[in-house]
Amino acid sequence: MHQRILLRARKGPFDVLTPEETYERDWIGKNSGNLVFSHTAYKLLATSAAEITPSRFRADPRDADEINEKYDVFVIPLANAFRRDYAARLVSMTRLIERLKIPVVVLGVGVQTDVDGDREYLRPIDEPVSAFCRAVLDRSHSIGVRGEITEKYLRTLGFSAVEQIGCPSMFLHGDSFRVEKAKAALDTEDRLAFVISPYVRALAPLVRHHHRRYPNLRYVAQGLYTLGTLLYGDAPNLRGKTDDMPIHTSHPLFVEDKVRMFMDPWPWLEYLSGFDFAFGTRIHGTITALISGTPGYLLAHDSRTLELARYFDIPHRLMRDVPADVDAAQLYEEADYTALNEGHKERFARIGAFLAKHDLGLSFADGDSATRFDRQVRETVYPQAVRPASAHTAEELLTRIQWLRENQTIQQKITARRAQPLREQVKQAVGGRVRRMLRR
Repeated sequence: MHQRILLRARKGPFDVLTPEETYERDWIGKNSGNLVFSHTAYKLLATSAAEITPSRFRADPRDADEINEKYDVFVIPLANAFRRDYAARLVSMTRLIERLKIPVVVLGVGVQTDVDGDREYLRPIDEPVSAFCRAVLDRSHSIGVRGEITEKYLRTLGFSAVEQIGCPSMFLHGDSFRVEKAKAALDTEDRLAFVISPYVRALAPLVRHHHRRYPNLRYVAQGLYTLGTLLYGDAPNLRGKTDDMPIHTSHPLFVEDKVRMFMDPWPWLEYLSGFDFAFGTRIHGTITALISGTPGYLLAHDSRTLELARYFDIPHRLMRDVPADVDAAQLYEEADYTALNEGHKERFARIGAFLAKHDLGLSFADGDSATRFDRQVRETVYPQAVRPASAHTAEELLTRIQWLRENQTIQQKITARRAQPLREQVKQAVGGRVRRMLRR
């Protein structure tokens, strides 16, 4: 049976956009980690009977009638959507869902608080989260959550139809997944990927130490802000600034061309497959390393990262317990992937059962559907890593400047076109006022 799926995703896995376009229109939803789980969700759902359309993150209640007419189900992969600074967008999504007549399926939503699951911190979002869950459960059998912290939170709000399914991103390869250490111990010449959240200030001494000790260290960035810095340098008000964290072009990791960022998961996976170890606070940076076959280690700094590490048995420590002089070699030595590997088939079966319960197919159980998806990925040419501007040739930089100029011209035309109706309204309003004054 043909099934028309509307998938909440900023873009589809075969939508190829340049780094400049990605930055200009934010095609990563502020963080490229979003694409890892949304594109994996797309692959899981990509059966021969499915027609999948990315939502582009639109959540306008006025679209409800069109969605009801054009689609059979709305699938919503989510990350840490139950957080205070996301409440307004959660309300918008809820208003849309309340007007839908089709099933709505939530894949892997998480709550964001501290690693102790601080309940009081979440009080301000209790009502928007409750309204969202009520709207979804009116159209769904259950809600799929990332781990035990989110399940416990929703149960305190009175919801029992909650299932832990983790995050789709870990199931990119179906049930066949293993992570093995290629060597007994790390050497200073080994390739290390540091997956840094720039706002976690406690990472600063680790950045300094590992930059000095490991010449083949690379900072693999994910944030839209860092993409802008890589493409165009520091913002005018930040030029000449320095910081212990790699947030300005003056940082040694930028100066030495040791920062990379990817616009799509596939070149990112290929890049990380050539590393010996990946570590840091980014959960999807860590997961991307793991599903590329590279040992990864998470420094969990909040509930959203911690519960996924626990659910998937990803080697981790709480960031607050990490000494300032910890070395990647120590983390590598203590990392044990036995539970992650041995529990994967059961976890994959669990998300498969969740999809089946919600009348959604699974590509891995649908002939060669998953293989066809992988083949299309291999045949698609994606942009390679974005590097610091200082690493580019004059010709490459000139091309970027030309793109900016052309895009600016286009934007000016669009702005002028949008402003024209407003000018006409003002002209008519002023003209009418003048005529009334003359009649007096």
